[in-house]
Amino acid sequence: MYYTGIDIGSSSAKTVVTDENGTILEYFYMPTGWSSIEASERIKEELERKKYNISECRCTATGYGRISVPYADKKVTEITCHGIGAYNLFKKENMAVIDIGGQDTKAIYVKAGKVTDFIMNDKCSAGTGRFLEVMSNALNMSLDKLCEEARGGNGVKISSMCTVFAESEIISLIGRGEERKNIACAIVDSIAEKVVALAKNIVSGADDIVLTGGLCECDFLRETLSDKIGKTVISTPYARYAGAYGAAIKSLEDNQ
Repeated sequence: MYYTGIDIGSSSAKTVVTDENGTILEYFYMPTGWSSIEASERIKEELERKKYNISECRCTATGYGRISVPYADKKVTEITCHGIGAYNLFKKENMAVIDIGGQDTKAIYVKAGKVTDFIMNDKCSAGTGRFLEVMSNALNMSLDKLCEEARGGNGVKISSMCTVFAESEIISLIGRGEERKNIACAIVDSIAEKVVALAKNIVSGADDIVLTGGLCECDFLRETLSDKIGKTVISTPYARYAGAYGAAIKSLEDNQ
C-alpha cells in the first residue's frame, strides 16, 4: 500500500508518495494552471506514469484546490497538513512554521506534533510568493535570480504595503537608474517585514522556526527573516512539499 498526499495551491500543485513507514518514495510539483480539476487529473496521470496505481493508494488532498481531487479518500485543511508535514520533516517539539505560499502566508504553532494556533494572511498578496513574482517580472528577472541579486544590494526601501503601489515604486526606482541588486534587496526585505509582522505572536513562544512553501530555498529571504525575528529560521528543499507530505502522513495515520 502506498500513501499519497496532494496539495493543490494557487500557483503550484505538490504531490508526495510514502511507504507504510512514512518514508518519501516520490515527490514532484507542477503549475496548478487555471483549473484545479485539470491539475488533479495531470497529477493522476503523472502518478500512473511513475507506476503508482491510484486504486492501490490511500490518498489525502489538501490546499485550496482539495475539493477538486475526486480520487482522494479524504480532504483535509492545509493548516493541519502543513503542521503534520513540518513536524515530520523537522522533528521539533515546540516550533513555529512560516509558510509563504503563492497567494497567502501562514504562521502555524506546532506543539508536540499538534497544531495549537495559527494566523493567515489571505486578504492581500503582499508578503506572498505572488508579490515576489510580480516584482521579479517588473525587474525582468527570474525569482532565483532576484534572490541571488538581493544578497549584494542595500540602501533602498519599499514603503508601499499594497502590491500594486509597490510595483509602481519599483518602476520609479528603475526609471531613476537605481541598481537592480538594490531594488531586489528592498523587495526581499519588504516581504520579510510583512511576514514577521503577521507571524510575531506565533513565533514568539517557539523554540524553533521553520520556513516552508515555494520560497524555502531562497537563502537570503530565510536569513533576512532570521535577522528580523532574532532567531535562526531553518529549512530544507523538502519543505516546499510540507503540505503534501503532511497529507500523505494523514493517509498513513488514518489507515493504521
